[in-house]
Order: sequence, then C-alpha cells, then structure tokens
Amino acid sequence: MKVSRGLIFVCWLASALMVHGAKVPELYQSLCASCHGKEMEGGLGSSLVDGEWIRSGDVDEIAAVIREGMPDRGMPAFGESLSEEEIRGLVIFIQEKEAGANPIAGPTPVGDEVFESKKESFRLETIVDDLELPWSLKKLPDGQWLVSERGGRLLLIDPTSGERVAVEGIPEVYANGQGGLLDIGIPPNFEKTGWVYLSFSDPGSDGESSLTAIVRGRIQGGQWTGEEVVFRADEEFYRRGRVHFGCRLVFVGDYLYFSIGDRGAMDQAQDLSRPNGKIHRIFADGTIPPDNPFVDEPGAFPTIWTYGNRNPQGLAYDEVTGLLWETEHGPRGGDELNLIEKGLNYGWPLVTYGMNYNGTPMVARTSMPGMVDPVTYWTPSLAVCGLVMYRGEAFPNWNGSLLSGSLAKQQLRRLEMKDDELIEQELIVDHLGRLRDVFVDEDGIVYLLTNGPGRIVRMSPAE
Repeated sequence: MKVSRGLIFVCWLASALMVHGAKVPELYQSLCASCHGKEMEGGLGSSLVDGEWIRSGDVDEIAAVIREGMPDRGMPAFGESLSEEEIRGLVIFIQEKEAGANPIAGPTPVGDEVFESKKESFRLETIVDDLELPWSLKKLPDGQWLVSERGGRLLLIDPTSGERVAVEGIPEVYANGQGGLLDIGIPPNFEKTGWVYLSFSDPGSDGESSLTAIVRGRIQGGQWTGEEVVFRADEEFYRRGRVHFGCRLVFVGDYLYFSIGDRGAMDQAQDLSRPNGKIHRIFADGTIPPDNPFVDEPGAFPTIWTYGNRNPQGLAYDEVTGLLWETEHGPRGGDELNLIEKGLNYGWPLVTYGMNYNGTPMVARTSMPGMVDPVTYWTPSLAVCGLVMYRGEAFPNWNGSLLSGSLAKQQLRRLEMKDDELIEQELIVDHLGRLRDVFVDEDGIVYLLTNGPGRIVRMSPAE
C-alpha cells in the first residue's frame, strides 16, 4: 500500500466541519470533498484515486498521515478531531474508491478461447448448467458428481449423460438467507466405507433459530441411508438470523476440520464457551480428540481448534507442507487468508481491516498482541469463497498455489505460496459468475462451481 500524494492537500479548514458519529462517506464529504472532489477525483487537492503516490507505506502509514499530518506539505493533522476508528474508516473508504477506479482486469470466458495466465494457458468449458444456487462440488471415484444446492437438494450427476438425480431423505435444512445445505465431504477412505458428509444449517425446534450441523450417511439407489450425527450443538447455542454459517469440511488423516461462522454475533467469536466464529476439529466419527487445545478448559467448547474467525468459507489442506489454510469474509473490507494453527486467536472482532456495512467505523486496530495477523487481506472485499491447494499434473507450474474463488468480485485468484508466505497473487478468471467452490480432480483438472448462473465449469490445459 502507498500513500497518495493527494492526501497532503486536505483543506486546512476541514476540522471545523467535523461531524462526530457520522458514517465514513459523510466524514469524507465533510472533511475532504471540498479539496479532493466528491468522488476523490481531485480539485484544489490532488486526486486520491489516480494511482500517484508520494511515498510507500501500508494502511497504518496512511492512517498516520491523516492523524499526524504533513505540515511541510500543507497537510493538517486530524488526530485531535477524528477518533482512531474514524481514521481507520477513512483509510478503508479511500482503498475502496481507489480499487474501483483502477480495477484489475482478468480473462472473461468467451467460446473456445485460450486464456494465458503468467504460468499456464487453459480453456474453460461448461459441463453442467441449470443448477439452483449450488454450494459444494465433489467428484466420486466412479466419476459421478455430487452437488449441494443451498435450497436443500443433493444432486448426483452423471457427467457423460448429464442425467441428475436428487438424493432422497437428506436432512431438513434451514434454507433462509445464507443458510441451507452447505458443504459436501468425501473422506479418504470413501471407497471402503461409502460415507458422505454433509454440513447444513440445522433448524431449531422453534423454526426460527439455527446453527451449522454435520451428518454422514451413504447414498444407495438415490436414497440417503444410515445417517449418523457427526456434530450438532445443543439448541441453547442456536441463533436467529440468516447469516454467517460457514461451513467448509476438510479431512486430514483421521481428523475432520470444519468452520462455523459467527452467525452475526461477532463478540461470540471470542467466547470459547460457544461454537460460532470458530474452526473445529473432531475425529471423522464425531468423537473429540483428547489433544484439542481447549478440551480440558472448564466451560470451553471441546471441539474448538481456533477462534476469532468471522465467516470462514474457504478451507484447504496441503498434503505436501502439512499446512491448513483458510479464507474468511471480512465485514466491509478485510477479507482474510489465514494459516490455521492449533489454539490461536485470529482476532475478530477486536481487530479487522474492514468497517461496518453501513459505512460506520468499526475498530481502529488491525493487529494486537496475542492475535494472529492474516497472511494477506483484501480491501475492498472479494467475498472469498472456495479454496483448494493445487497439486496436480495438468498445470504443473501452479503446484504450490492456492486457488481461491470469490462471490462479489466473481474471480478466481492464484495465490502462490512458499511455505507459509504469499509470494505472488494473480487474477486468473474474471466475471465467470459468483464462484462458490473450487475442486481439483485426480488428474489435476480444475472445476469451478458458480451460482448466477448455476453451473460447473471445467478448466483444462490448452493443448
């Protein structure tokens, strides 16, 4: 991040126009617009969105310029008239506007076109369409697809004929807002056991509250049979509301890791006595590992692996490095990529790179002692969703890269990792649709699950 040279020209009389308690856009209009323009296009002062920078620096440096000013360049200090939360909100607002004025362009699929990324070329082909808000995509050993639709259908799809069957007898789901039928999990021993795992928004007995739950069962003749509960909290933890359910499933050896969003109760992400706003670890049969970090702490939820996670909708394990990666939605700004490690606190809502959706400031801090900083973050938000570590032969130059989808920005990004560090980020696909899930098959072919429109898109090497 760099500090725009335009920041040094904020009007000297802006402090007299301070409106305490205002939304951040209103703060900008009262403090900055008279010099920098209503859309940050420039005027008496320079543009804040033209990509011109006076010095390098991160978001904390931009905040310092607003707070402390640069008197030698005519930039007054606002530290006494703005709170730290308001300063942080202005930084985010400037980031949003700058990104909107300078969008990063990526390839948009058209026909049989060959797309060139930095390290690989590929084609995109729709192989299944007419899906209704699909959420998760998995491929069975016999080549058939399993697709969950948020409304409550589990589809078994033959990729050759296109025939699809709705599996009968799956659990009832709370299909409201962001809730419904969510992730599908296929364990490593599937061919031996036949188990299929489903995460979903489990409706409470009152019909208005819900929480993420996990079951496993087998599919026989189009029927869901032999269901067993793997995770279901007591109803005292269920909440009303239609947001932030999580939930991704990842198998690592005998363990199952899964995510639950904060359910809109952000303070509960820091509460170890509650399951929401956490990454959890259990054995594949639902029993609790004795070495979980909080298993012996009185009152703590024994399945918790990490806490302070807002709404994780990407979870990926790298078998080569043994690292577990997570992407989670920030509020307005501040989507995160995190390295998930035992017992750690990832900060939400005490620290964030975002602000409230209504444009009001949230917190001033992006980091605190005892809390884990993200490996990277995105402001404005991408609405990150779906994450996989690429290991395959189809795109050998992508090995060691995370492939991360997004909903709002409709993008697929390649995040090249070296051990626990991000060394390169590349936009691979743009405007394909709201990208809900990413899957890599045994041959290294990449499949993308989109909604709006609902389809499965195959990404294969360009010969």
